[in-house]
Amino acid sequence: MPESKKRKKAVYTPPPAPGASKKKGPSPVWLAPLMLALFLIGIIWLVVFYLAGADMPFVGDLGNNNLLIGFGFIIAGFGLSTQWR
Repeated sequence: MPESKKRKKAVYTPPPAPGASKKKGPSPVWLAPLMLALFLIGIIWLVVFYLAGADMPFVGDLGNNNLLIGFGFIIAGFGLSTQWR
C-alpha cells in the first residue's frame, strides 16, 4: 500500500518575554530645553506674582489664579521630565 505524504511542521518560535521590550531611543532634542523653560517660567511667574501682587495690570487681575498658572507650568515641566531618557 502506498504511503501518504508527510506534512512538514512549522518551526516553533516562542513568543517574546513580557519583560523584554524594545529599547527606546534617546530623548528628542527639544525635550530638555522645553522642560527647563517650563520650570523657569513657572518659578518666574510665581516670583513676579508675589513681588508685584495686584500692582501689575494683567497679573493683578488674575488674583490667586496666578498660583494655578505658575504651578501649572511647573507641573507641565515635571510631566515632560518623565519622558526624558
